[in-house]
Amino acid sequence: MTAPALDPEALRRRALDALTTARERTRALTTCVDDRELTAQHSPLMSPLVWDLAHIGNQEEQWLLRNVGGREALRPDIDPIYDAFEHPRSERPTLPLLPPAEAHAYAAEVRGRVLDILERAPLHGTPLTDAAFAFGMIAQHEQQHDETMLITHQLRRGPVALTAPPPAPADTALLPAEVLVPGGPFTMGTSTEPWSLDNERPSHVREVAPFFIDTVPVSNGAYLAFIEDGGYEDERWWTPAGWAHVREHGLAAPLFWHREGGAWLRRRFGVTEPVPREEPVLHVCWYEADAYARWAGRRLPTETEWEKAARHDPATGRSRRYPWGDADPGPEHANLGQRHLQPAPVGSYPAGASPLGVRQLVGDVWEWTASDFTPYPGFAPFPYKEYSEVFFGPDHKVLRGGSFAVDKVACRGTFRNWDYPVRRQIFSGFRTARDARPEQV
Repeated sequence: MTAPALDPEALRRRALDALTTARERTRALTTCVDDRELTAQHSPLMSPLVWDLAHIGNQEEQWLLRNVGGREALRPDIDPIYDAFEHPRSERPTLPLLPPAEAHAYAAEVRGRVLDILERAPLHGTPLTDAAFAFGMIAQHEQQHDETMLITHQLRRGPVALTAPPPAPADTALLPAEVLVPGGPFTMGTSTEPWSLDNERPSHVREVAPFFIDTVPVSNGAYLAFIEDGGYEDERWWTPAGWAHVREHGLAAPLFWHREGGAWLRRRFGVTEPVPREEPVLHVCWYEADAYARWAGRRLPTETEWEKAARHDPATGRSRRYPWGDADPGPEHANLGQRHLQPAPVGSYPAGASPLGVRQLVGDVWEWTASDFTPYPGFAPFPYKEYSEVFFGPDHKVLRGGSFAVDKVACRGTFRNWDYPVRRQIFSGFRTARDARPEQV
């Protein structure tokens, strides 16, 4: 896998485009509601939207103005308020947060100064400036908070003044239910992607036994069969921790679903609508994904299996940047960037398929894997331990692929997401896998 080589001016354009795209989305997400909604906490799981807005500006100030640009601190007094590790989300409404107008002005002032630095900064010489890494890191950080803010909008009870066209329907070709991924070595992770984050590094060879993986993510229709077969009432399909969680919280369907008059409905950004059977199932936790897989006589793929299915090209033996090749994602490849505010039907985006024909590995829904979030061999924290290292261990499960809410700058074939196995508010779905028997290889 080789990332495209860029000269300094091309890097500046790439960084400028990434920063601009992120800011446009941030503005849309923070100007579509009034100040009361911006400052309210809509769920103890999430920050007030105004906290995310000022936090975006504060991170940009700390890394790009002060560190890369060597400029004097603009607002050092608010650093502790917007330290994500110092204050859990449930406590953030009690902090002396910048009011909406001041938060908007602060983020805009920081950005203006950053663009001045971007025009002049040498994009080489230090780990932070090489290949404009720090600018790419901040663009990714902002887009990650844009996804977080979209989650907050989904948790809000009121209508959301966000609009987007629906995805195109899936093609009508009959697809196989599963694809055989051949066994053997493949190169996982990256050592060359210039804006990759520390947990994606370094590249290393993994040996993988042959396995089958679903051609498409599990659909709402397929998941309804699990519900209607009593899946939430049958302890056989659940891990002990998962069964305890289901009983304690009374889970009976994905988050935002309810049954009304014999029909299943869902709430999506303030609108109640019938559950579309053709879409990938969304807002399920790891325990639900794992239970469905057991019920179906299958299992969740490991993180290694998922990445091999997404990146390995059997014809050449190399690992691609993305399932479709090395080109950056285009609208024909994947449902990304909040371009559509819902997943596309399963079987969509044939141009984004992997060499083996697996579809929708990037975009639409984050996919739970069976794996705990652990470091790769040779991992080194960069540029700070709190990005990845403090989360390693059995408490967090890995998600792969990116959702419709993720921008392309924060989504790669090597990109790793992680969360607690109880999380449902995130845009999470899954696909299943199974071992291949010798006679099937």
